[in-house]
Amino acid sequence: MALDTEKIIEELKGASILELNDLVKAIEEEFDVTAAAPVAAAGAADAGAAKSEFDVELTEPGQEKVKVIKAVRDITGLGLKDSKDLVDGAPKNVKEGVSEDEANDIKAKLEEVGATVTLK
Repeated sequence: MALDTEKIIEELKGASILELNDLVKAIEEEFDVTAAAPVAAAGAADAGAAKSEFDVELTEPGQEKVKVIKAVRDITGLGLKDSKDLVDGAPKNVKEGVSEDEANDIKAKLEEVGATVTLK
């Protein structure tokens, strides 16, 4: 059985990140291998590697500070005073070590109420 490498590459180009992640997991399980880089090469690979965890930083609360405080409460589960302190202390991290999807969701919620958000 000959593989059509060009066809496979073209299909991979059209896949979403989630689909590619599922493919890697399936290959790892099927062939009992890991796609993790060896420790010695990990340092060199870090520069171009995709991040899997993100920090969501509230950079500026904007004009609608009360709405931002309410959004921070909903996102973090903090009390009113703690949420207000976080917003008043901007720039501050709202959440740390979250997935890309969750980080983008949080960013959208905060930007919707007028805040400026940075993903790190």
